[in-house]
Amino acid sequence: MKHFSTSPRELFASAWRNRDLIVQMTKREVIGRYRGSVLGIVWSFFNPILMLTVYTFVFSVVFKARWHTGSDSKTEFAIVLFAGMIVFGIFSECINRAPGLVLANPNYVKKVVFPLEIMPWVTLGAALFHAVISLGVLLAFILIVNQALPWTLVLTPLVLLPLFLITLGLSWFLGSLGVFLRDVSQTVGIFTTVLMFLSPVFYPVSNLPEAYQGVIMLNPMALILEQARDVLVWGKMPDLTAYSVLLLVSAVIAWLGFAWFQKTRKGFADVM
Repeated sequence: MKHFSTSPRELFASAWRNRDLIVQMTKREVIGRYRGSVLGIVWSFFNPILMLTVYTFVFSVVFKARWHTGSDSKTEFAIVLFAGMIVFGIFSECINRAPGLVLANPNYVKKVVFPLEIMPWVTLGAALFHAVISLGVLLAFILIVNQALPWTLVLTPLVLLPLFLITLGLSWFLGSLGVFLRDVSQTVGIFTTVLMFLSPVFYPVSNLPEAYQGVIMLNPMALILEQARDVLVWGKMPDLTAYSVLLLVSAVIAWLGFAWFQKTRKGFADVM
């Protein structure tokens, strides 16, 4: 029986070896989502523009919401909210699909030579494609409103690295667990919805009572969202100490998820 390595090095080595396959499958994933529609992939541009327009109208005109930063800008809340939705959207899209990654591809399971461990990379790649387009719309809107972009936005990939690692780790874990426990796919959607409201997507952490602020910041998504907004919207440098701890924790989560997937994948064929 073939041995599947669980070493931390293999986590990235496998992705590098199969990079061409990951790119091809990601392209197929993105194109397949819009196959049959009249506008095709153009919808990936219209959706974020529509959502940003709705957010701007609802929160700046209807609710007259502010982010409590001392600014009277009517569009600031929409910008901050949309930035949070983009970041959390990467996580939720991948996690919601994770339990079905292996189940949806039984033909791959029966092919010993197929690297099943790349499936979360493909899902993450497709989510990033849509996030990049949404991010482009957001930056264009910020440029129109503020006539300038913060230079710190170049740090965005670095700030989001822990998000990618956590997403991959949980995707490997849930992808494997979904094979053995079919109910997982029914509960993950509830989990991501609850987590969205327990994360500072719709509100700043500073709005919470002090007793709850520390608890909320134990949620890794809270720090990721806060630091993503710092570099994208506010033009602030991320807290390097907090970032270093978060990066270490996310790397451990990624490795544990990968190791679990590699250890359990031998039983996929028997269950399916």
